Amino acid sequence: MLEIHQFPCLSDNYGFLVHDPASEETAAIDTPDGAEYLAQAEAKSWRITQVWNTHWHPDHAGGNAAIVAATGAKVIAPDEVKRISPIDRVVAHGEVVTLGAHKARVIDVGGHTAGHVAYHLPADGIAFVGDSLFALGCGRMFEGTPEQFWDSLARLKALPPETTIYCAHEYTLANARFALHADQGNDALLDYAREVEALRERGEPTVPFPLARELETNPFLRADDPEMAAHWGGEAPHETFAALRAAKDAF
Repeated sequence: MLEIHQFPCLSDNYGFLVHDPASEETAAIDTPDGAEYLAQAEAKSWRITQVWNTHWHPDHAGGNAAIVAATGAKVIAPDEVKRISPIDRVVAHGEVVTLGAHKARVIDVGGHTAGHVAYHLPADGIAFVGDSLFALGCGRMFEGTPEQFWDSLARLKALPPETTIYCAHEYTLANARFALHADQGNDALLDYAREVEALRERGEPTVPFPLARELETNPFLRADDPEMAAHWGGEAPHETFAALRAAKDAF
């Protein structure tokens, strides 16, 4: 069974180390802070052997060089990461990467950046989604189009609902405020928002989270719901998504 170590990085990032005891391999999922990843791995007595980047932004790939220099880890990433880091293996949608005997399927989740990917480990019931999907939110659309981003979210929506989602930032409290504005009358969302507020008051993380709950409560994943379309406009889900994304940007 994989061991996942989650820890805070920078101001609001989460770092993840995924360790396979059988092979003694460890993957760093994104690299907001190379020094912190190395310190966390040392504290666990794990050696980082791989880096899996989801996209090119510095708070996701900026620590690659420090980790590679210290450990010789191999960098696995979408082609766009070449902007800031050498890559040992470029991956794209549908490819499979491995950590010991554990297999992760690469999913195209472009929209936040054009080449953003996620890593889904179906046998382990987990997915690392970077900044494509957040608890009660999604990433800003810096490089993609609404059609592209909605198609990406649709691919995540299609994962088994029991999948545990690991996103890269602690944005849930702010996301909950917009979600309550965007999807009024959603009782499941109201309950979720109350739990999020209580967790954050105790200083506890809201990540990871089950996909099933997001399917009920995340307004961006509900852009194909007729009630959301009626309220936010748009004959197609990507049009409703675009309206929601624009509203969140200005919220």
